[in-house]
Amino acid sequence: MKSANFQNGTVHLQTLSRERYQKIYLAGRNGQLSCPACFEPVRLYLGIEHEPHFFHLNDPGKECPGPTDGNKDTRVIGGFRVPNAKPVGESFQAAQALAIGGGAATAMLPAPEDPHDYLKLLEAEGFKLDGNQAAAVTETEGPILVLAGAGSGKTRVLTARTAYMLDVRGISPSDIMLVTFTTKAAQEMKSRLLRYPNMKSELLSKLVSGTFHSIFYRILMHADRARWNGDKLLKKEWQRERIIKDAARELGLSEKDFPFDLALQQIGFWKNSLMSPSEARPDTEWEETALLLYERYEAYKQRQGLFDFDDMLTGCHELFRSSPGILEMYQDRFRYFLIDEFQDINKVQYELIKMLSAKTKNVCAVGDDDQTIYSFRGSSPEFLLNFEHDFPGARTVLLSQNYRSSNEIVSAANRIISFNKKRRRKEMAARSSAGIPPVVFFPYDEEEEATMVVSDLQEKIAAGADPGDFAILYRTHAGSRAVFERLASSNLPFRIEQDAESFYERRTVKTVLGFLSLAVDEDDIQAVAAILPALFLKQEVLSDIKAATILDDCTALEALGKVKTAHAFQQKKLQSAVSALKTMRSLAPYAAIEKIEKELGFLDYLKKRGSEGNKLEKGSDDVKDLKVAAKSFDTIPALLEHASHMAAMNREIKNLGKHFPSAITLSTIHRAKGLEYKTVYILGAVDGGLPHDYALESLRNGDPAPIEEERRLFYVAITRAMERLYISVPSMRRNRAANPTRFLTPVRKDLKR
Repeated sequence: MKSANFQNGTVHLQTLSRERYQKIYLAGRNGQLSCPACFEPVRLYLGIEHEPHFFHLNDPGKECPGPTDGNKDTRVIGGFRVPNAKPVGESFQAAQALAIGGGAATAMLPAPEDPHDYLKLLEAEGFKLDGNQAAAVTETEGPILVLAGAGSGKTRVLTARTAYMLDVRGISPSDIMLVTFTTKAAQEMKSRLLRYPNMKSELLSKLVSGTFHSIFYRILMHADRARWNGDKLLKKEWQRERIIKDAARELGLSEKDFPFDLALQQIGFWKNSLMSPSEARPDTEWEETALLLYERYEAYKQRQGLFDFDDMLTGCHELFRSSPGILEMYQDRFRYFLIDEFQDINKVQYELIKMLSAKTKNVCAVGDDDQTIYSFRGSSPEFLLNFEHDFPGARTVLLSQNYRSSNEIVSAANRIISFNKKRRRKEMAARSSAGIPPVVFFPYDEEEEATMVVSDLQEKIAAGADPGDFAILYRTHAGSRAVFERLASSNLPFRIEQDAESFYERRTVKTVLGFLSLAVDEDDIQAVAAILPALFLKQEVLSDIKAATILDDCTALEALGKVKTAHAFQQKKLQSAVSALKTMRSLAPYAAIEKIEKELGFLDYLKKRGSEGNKLEKGSDDVKDLKVAAKSFDTIPALLEHASHMAAMNREIKNLGKHFPSAITLSTIHRAKGLEYKTVYILGAVDGGLPHDYALESLRNGDPAPIEEERRLFYVAITRAMERLYISVPSMRRNRAANPTRFLTPVRKDLKR
């Protein structure tokens, strides 16, 4: 059906404006739609596989031809058939298969005639290797770079290589350093090694394996236990934040206004890039402030004899530089180095491996430059691209067989990543074909995008799919807001990252909600506390406001207008803010937020506070996202109640999600790296979303590196999918027209709007 009764009238999908689809969808969920023929409840279907249509709630398969359904070009009014009006705005665009082309699925590469009985034994035990994997396992002497594309079985190669070195080559486990990037990966390596022939726990216990931090911290402890005692380690984030917050007060920075977590991230970047405070070169005013904090942070640690996790690497680097004897001892101790996820290595890690391997050069680096996505930690594809230069005579083995994804998905990934210039030219080949090309679908905005994804999930899970087979990926945490809300109101099990805060508890969003709360409840003292920084008032005035409510018998909002400030213009601005808030109560939430932005000077405040120095998640972007959410509500109390409920749901899902035996995964693309799912949905594939705005700005300023990293991020997202891939290209983003991601347009010219 294409028509439904709504609010004493009839809505027709042929003439309904696209921006109203979501509103009509919600009306159906609220029981406000009925069939024009039988008057039974109906809902609007908004999904991916089928075009929008109305369906009977109690009998979805029921067909009730309405007065407009028989002829799409005319409709009946007062017994007369008249021409339909033209659609208002953009019409619905059906999902399209991403038919990129590419070769047929490639069979597994055969192993060469094997001179080693051990590989035959492995095959007998079920550990089958293709030809390139076998080469990566058996060539153990000298430097070797193993280019391991997505899904190419790199973990199998690393474990098989280690087992081969121990069992066939007779190399002592204590001569080998096996480095991973997470403790979980190190544990998985040892667990897998135990499955190989002749691998025993006693043997593997002598293998030096772990993360860069754990291995090099052990070296520091051995060199100077008193200096590197674990009691002096700043283990918690709050300990590090406390140090720079104290430094910030010395500089006159407001604790409420400055993003200290971002400053610590920037300090970590400088340290991992081997830049001391005297060597770091800030590019922006915000980075200049971060550098001042860096200087004071390091000075405080030195005075107190403290150290952080980054110091485990920089400290070891300094130890080797200042103590050649110690370096030589470890050069003689370790003769073989196996480095996992080499594309994620940063400068200090790279230099440490170069120093330790200087004598033997027996470095096996396993990685994929197309998956370098952690530049904010100091990683760069340059280290992998320059491997042969830094390790002369290095051999390169390409693991080009993808064992994870279908040919259709691999072909799409190959084509898209091929547009990056700074990379090693290579193509992955898939083992099998699912016959299902990736699908691009076109929601109107973020709200409709979430509805379409969840509708598709409900269909597939109702048909028997396992919830654990699905992942929804997005560029930044803020991109999960709408889909989280839609899932929270469904009966589908899902899980989110433990450190993903609720959108409505983000600092900027909480401040705007504080203004809205005070507008509807003038005695909300917590709301007053939330908005003080945005009014450039210190928290100390809160006690004066509380006292004024009692002494002057007035509301908290009225008491706010009586606060004495040092400047007349600030006093006047404060009083006008109070007046504006008093007029806001009856406004729709969207209009109220616009008033907060403009009349209360909130956008000016955001430009002055530190969070606007964050390249990825600016406070002003949070306001835009909040306005998208606000459009679904008619009153401020309704939005505030929704925000409170969603914040509570976020906390509940974090606790419940980890106990679900099987659940849909919500994740940033960064966090999904290394994982795989049968079906993947990629949200917000538009310019400004993916690639992110900051990368586009860098490109306009002549720096193509960030845009190439964003393309690698897109490549990582695509290659998480095993069988089905859905890419969302909304028409609108943050209430503005959006263009499809430039990563797709060279592949599909018809995606240009």
